[in-house]
Amino acid sequence: MKRESPQIIELTEYQLATFERDAIPQSVGEKIYHNYAKEIDIEFPNPKTKYKWQLKSQGRVGNIPITPQFHIVIKPKVPIANLFGMLEYAYELKISFPKGQIECESLEQVYERLANILALKILERCRKGLYRNYLPKTEKLSYIRGRIDVREAVQKPWDVKLKCHYNEQTGDIEDNQILAWTLFIIGRSGLCRESVSSSVRKAFHALQGFVTLTSFKPEACIDRTYHRLNQDYQLLHALCRFFLDNTGPSHEMGDREMLPFLINMASLYEQFVAEWLKANTPKGFFVKKKNTVTHDQNYSDRIDLLLCDIETGKVQYVLDTKYKAPDRADSGDRHQIVAYANAVNCKNAILIYPEHLKQPLDIKNGDLRVRSLNFSLNDDLNEAGQIFLTSLLPSTVSYW
Repeated sequence: MKRESPQIIELTEYQLATFERDAIPQSVGEKIYHNYAKEIDIEFPNPKTKYKWQLKSQGRVGNIPITPQFHIVIKPKVPIANLFGMLEYAYELKISFPKGQIECESLEQVYERLANILALKILERCRKGLYRNYLPKTEKLSYIRGRIDVREAVQKPWDVKLKCHYNEQTGDIEDNQILAWTLFIIGRSGLCRESVSSSVRKAFHALQGFVTLTSFKPEACIDRTYHRLNQDYQLLHALCRFFLDNTGPSHEMGDREMLPFLINMASLYEQFVAEWLKANTPKGFFVKKKNTVTHDQNYSDRIDLLLCDIETGKVQYVLDTKYKAPDRADSGDRHQIVAYANAVNCKNAILIYPEHLKQPLDIKNGDLRVRSLNFSLNDDLNEAGQIFLTSLLPSTVSYW
């Protein structure tokens, strides 16, 4: 029996949307309120709203299956081509696409395209042979293999089986288990068309029998070791990190429930700016990301970005991304960046916004200069980055 398509309502991040009372069932509204309050601000029909529903995304974009019959799609403000570009930098997805050939019109298509790339590359690796490694194993054997447990052999001379410690070459290792778990997660998303779902299933089945299905967090994909035998896994794990990072837990019981796919745009903006700056660091500087500073034994902060002098190692610029578009920088952001700069003894503090502020910030606080700068997401990302660098370092940076 063919499954009916779910009812879908669309939102755009940070934009208030109004719906007629009968457009959203009461039970669905209650699930949104109880399970997705951080992602969606919801106002139930009441006299104030003229008995209509009001929903507003709080900076997340993606797909939320509230029930199998009712889904919410949240569209980004950022052009899809630029969102794809942000993901390529943020997750270091070194995929060679012809310039201007991204050809995605929605976030779902971005998801589907990356899922297809991952599945096809896993199938290609399976055809070549999965990467294998030696893992320690202990087993009672009727023959000698590896190192005998002498103490047990002496204590139990009547036991015809000997306890042996040996290394066994196997493909059931983390490198491959991460791939299997990610394919399992993609399969539960419900976001892919049948042609792509078929590739995902084929890749998953190719790993079954060789790999134990084990759950992983996205952090497992970071700082792994690569060499000539598993170098191609670097891209595979980068793709896996993208899917694991942005797939949330189901609020329903059972493995058959679809999983929400949500990108935190503030976090993505921070990762994107950091990786873009790392790839385009001005001469004479180096970048430090997510630097933790301790103010006292009970309080510490994590700074998004530091731009440091390559010769002395001294921090020259403290940078903090703010994925919002206010008329002016609010006092909390100003106090925060000043505290960061003072903590690392820096004289330049920068707040980075995706849009120009109507009232740009440029003030002096003693020897400390605090500014707001723009790294736009609306135009070509590399051009926007060069404009940002020129504003940051006008005397040392020029275009290309």
